[in-house]
Amino acid sequence: MVMELVKQRSVAAHFLAEMRDAEVQKDAMRFRRNLERVGEVLAYELSQTLEYEEREVTTPLGQARVEQLVEQPVLATILRAGLPLHQGMLNYFDRADNAFISAYRKHRKGEDGFDIEVEYLSSPSLHDRVLVICDPMLATGQSMVLVYKALLRLGKPKALHVVSAIASNEGIEYAKLHLPAGTRFWIGAIDEEMTAQAYIVPGLGDAGDLAYGRKL
Repeated sequence: MVMELVKQRSVAAHFLAEMRDAEVQKDAMRFRRNLERVGEVLAYELSQTLEYEEREVTTPLGQARVEQLVEQPVLATILRAGLPLHQGMLNYFDRADNAFISAYRKHRKGEDGFDIEVEYLSSPSLHDRVLVICDPMLATGQSMVLVYKALLRLGKPKALHVVSAIASNEGIEYAKLHLPAGTRFWIGAIDEEMTAQAYIVPGLGDAGDLAYGRKL
């Protein structure tokens, strides 16, 4: 299942529009906050697919029957760009366990091509857990697949959700082909094209640089 947020006609489309706007992007704090807000909206949408159970709680005036999550998911993010999106998810799943992965593009000298390097991983056990992997940009899909495979060292999840602000059609198709059957995709907007350097067009640029400043 692929859910594209901009097709839901909500204020989230406004957040995404500001994230794409080169003038608004000059304000790094606003870019981070918009990415966080997109994460919050996607967390709400995702939450409707999770398992709930009815419980009884005591109010100051009596007893109330309520629906509560059976379990919180494990929220995983790819450093550094994924941190604001992850925080948005964590604002809603505020008792979730968390995982962090360092993955980056290692460009080949003099070529457009690159390899994905996974250098660092910190995670709880994922055995029989609901796993949510957050990455602002799902371009080729290769990083997402390699990160998932790296996380399998910590156990096999019972369900996988992928959350991104912007994705390419190619990236979604690649991820669907290489991730487990039944994986759900929660995407802010899906773009048609990529450059030769595998940047999404029209996309929004480098999310990590826009959120935290340019790197060497």
